[in-house]
Amino acid sequence: MFSQGGLNTSGFGTTVAPNTANPMKDYEVTSPPDDSVSSLAFSPPALMQNFLIAGSWDNNVRCWEVEQSGKTIPKSMQTMQGPILDVCWTDDGTKVMMASCDKQVKCWDLASNQTVQVAAHDAPVKTCHWIKSPTYTCLMTGSWDKTLKFWDLRTPQPMMTISLPERCYCADVDYPMAVVGTAGRGLIIYQLDGRPQEFKRVESPLKYQHRCVAIFRDKKKQPTGFALGSVEGRVAIQYVTPSNPKENFTFKCHRTNGAPGGYQDIYAVNDIAFHPIHGTLATVGSDGTFSFWDKDARTKLKPSEVMEQPITRCAFSANGQIFAYAVSYDWSKGHEYYNPIKKNYIFLRSCFEELKPRGST
Repeated sequence: MFSQGGLNTSGFGTTVAPNTANPMKDYEVTSPPDDSVSSLAFSPPALMQNFLIAGSWDNNVRCWEVEQSGKTIPKSMQTMQGPILDVCWTDDGTKVMMASCDKQVKCWDLASNQTVQVAAHDAPVKTCHWIKSPTYTCLMTGSWDKTLKFWDLRTPQPMMTISLPERCYCADVDYPMAVVGTAGRGLIIYQLDGRPQEFKRVESPLKYQHRCVAIFRDKKKQPTGFALGSVEGRVAIQYVTPSNPKENFTFKCHRTNGAPGGYQDIYAVNDIAFHPIHGTLATVGSDGTFSFWDKDARTKLKPSEVMEQPITRCAFSANGQIFAYAVSYDWSKGHEYYNPIKKNYIFLRSCFEELKPRGST
C-alpha cells in the first residue's frame, strides 16, 4: 500500500511541477512512478468513480482515484518481479491485469487488494487485453515468445494458443476485433466472435518498426479499422475492409519543422488513443509532445508545447472528459541521455472540447 505518512493529498504543500516540466499547466498526478511509465488505463464505464492505473519499469502498478476537480488520491500499489509492460481492466472494473517482464500476468483484485498469477509465457509479456464477448470472457496476452494466448481465469492452462510470425510488439482489442503488430513489421487482424481466429494478415503501410496500434470505430460504433504508429514519426490509418482504397492513408507527426540544411529530427510515435465519444485521436511521441487529430477531416486539432522528456503513454477516461499522458524517459536516445534527476510525471487534461471533430459545434 502507499505509505500513509509521507503523502500529502490535501493539495497544500504538494510539490508542483516546474513550468518547464508542465508547460500545458495540466493537473499533476500525485506520487507518480519512480521509473518510466509503460502503461496507462482508466477504469471502465461500469464504475461510477474514475480510477487510473499506471504500470512502470519500477516493477510496480499504481492506482489512483481521480476526482472531478482533477485531484488524484493514491489508493494502492502492487509489485511484480520485473518491469511492467502492460495493464488492463476487466469490464466490470473489479480487477486489473498486470503483464510483466517476469513472463507472468497477475490479476489484481482491487476489493481484497490481493494478486494471483493468471497467465504465463516463455518470455516477457508485452500486451494484455480483456475480451468480453456474448459467449465468453477471457484475457488475451501477447509475448516476445511469439505467441498470443487466451486465458479463462478459472483454469491454469490457456484456452487457446496462436503462434505469431515474430515477437508481439503491440496489440489492441475492441470486440469483435483484435490487431497485433509484431517485430519484422508483421500485422495480423483477428476476429473474436465465436472463438478467436486469424481474419487476415495485412501488408504494413509503414516502412519502419511498429510501436503502437489502436482500433477505431465507425459512426455506428463498430470497430472498423486501426491506427498504427511507427518509430519513424508516422501514423497509418487503415480500414479492415475499405470501401475505397483512398480511405487508407498515412501522415507524419512528432517531427521538428526542419533545421538549417533541410534536416528534420524524427521521433517515435509512442502511443495512440481514440476518443471514446468523438472518435478523434491523440498521438504522443519521443519529442515530448502530444497532438490531437481528426482523421476524417485529416487535420490536426491541437498540438502541445514540448515537455522536458518524451511522452511514453496516453489514455482517455471512459466518458472522454480526461486525457492522461505520462512524461518519462523512453530510452530512444540511449542511456547517455538518461537523467536520473528528472522526475516522471503523469498529467491529466480536461479534453472534451479540444477533441471535438472539425466542423462540429
